[in-house]
Amino acid sequence: MTSSLKIAIAGLGTVGGGVIKALEARKADLAARAGRGIDIVAVSARSSAKARGFAVKNWQQDPLALAKGDADVVVELIGGDEGVARHLVETALENGKHVVTANKALLAKHGERLALLAERKGVQLKFEAAVAGGIPIIEALRESLIAHGIDAVKGILNGTCNYILTEMESSGRSFAEVLKEAQAKGYAEADPTLDVGGGDTAHKLALLSSLAFGVAPDMSRMHIEGIEQITPADIHFASEFGFRIKLLGVARRTPAGILQGVYPAMVRARSPLANVDGAANGVVVDAGAAGPFFFSGRGAGEAPTASAVVSDLVEIARGSFTPVFGAPASQLARLTAAEAGTTQSAWYLRFEVLDVPGVLAEIAGRLSETGVSIESMIQRGRAPGEPVAIVMITHETSQHAVEHALKAIAASDKVRARPCMIPMEAA
Repeated sequence: MTSSLKIAIAGLGTVGGGVIKALEARKADLAARAGRGIDIVAVSARSSAKARGFAVKNWQQDPLALAKGDADVVVELIGGDEGVARHLVETALENGKHVVTANKALLAKHGERLALLAERKGVQLKFEAAVAGGIPIIEALRESLIAHGIDAVKGILNGTCNYILTEMESSGRSFAEVLKEAQAKGYAEADPTLDVGGGDTAHKLALLSSLAFGVAPDMSRMHIEGIEQITPADIHFASEFGFRIKLLGVARRTPAGILQGVYPAMVRARSPLANVDGAANGVVVDAGAAGPFFFSGRGAGEAPTASAVVSDLVEIARGSFTPVFGAPASQLARLTAAEAGTTQSAWYLRFEVLDVPGVLAEIAGRLSETGVSIESMIQRGRAPGEPVAIVMITHETSQHAVEHALKAIAASDKVRARPCMIPMEAA
């Protein structure tokens, strides 16, 4: 009989606890699917005394002890792109142990080198839980959607931002008000910068880009923008035009290279991504001749993320060996990044201006000077001399052209706030 797969878990928070519960609750069924048992032989976390609702076996105070013990697999659920997490993963791989991780920041920064190390040592480095929780998007890009190549991948990859935007839309409240509520409910961290600033989505997008396009993860030229500047007015105007605002991570192949960006976007209300609400995640993959594929589900939390970790463990138990990023790490290409400003799109523009004669003509003139034409517009007047919103949707044009026009418009004494500019996404 094949011996059981011995695993050690570092980090017993929400996900680590979920993994232990799932392995215990479905022990026999998982063994049948894996072809052998999966046994926890050691664990480590910050505190051994904390009540967790499950038995803690073979406690190790030092997480690095897990990489030097008799486990076959080290499950890293500590987090962070440096420090203990990085040292643990490196040591485990060096010692010939498989690694399963949910650490998108670590892989976005050090993924190529870790993949080379794993392949040199003949072990697996798996990370299904690092992107979109329980949605099996890593496996889909690495193994399932490879026949015709990938032209683009884009998605809602951060549940905190999606929850905030959904609540702003339903309640009409400001970003700051909804963020405070999200923190109180545990949907947002005490320091939410990584989530609402787009950094968390950027880490995940770097991994999706690597899998989709056969390149090493690279964030060096990725445009990253969060949702802090989105207002209830923007959400309301988007609805009037038939769109919803979502924070998207987008990577697409262009003649000039791979374009990667994280930004709020106007998504057509009837599209699949527009209807991903609350803390859920959703991903659209354009798989060339095979067509578009849409994946959605819970992007975080105990059960979905633990499910992804366990699926990786079962694959390792079966003896499945696949390159970390789809292609062998030694064959990953350097990412040739397309210049962000060359992006072609229609754009949503909002101006806060004084309601005085000539202001609309001045804005239209500045846009015309850079070749930006207007498809539709909303203007609502107030008392003369008071600020008023002018909202426009442009025809498709380059980001550079719009930014050049907005710089000139912002310098006008009739403009009372920085103009807002949001791209329109078809999907």
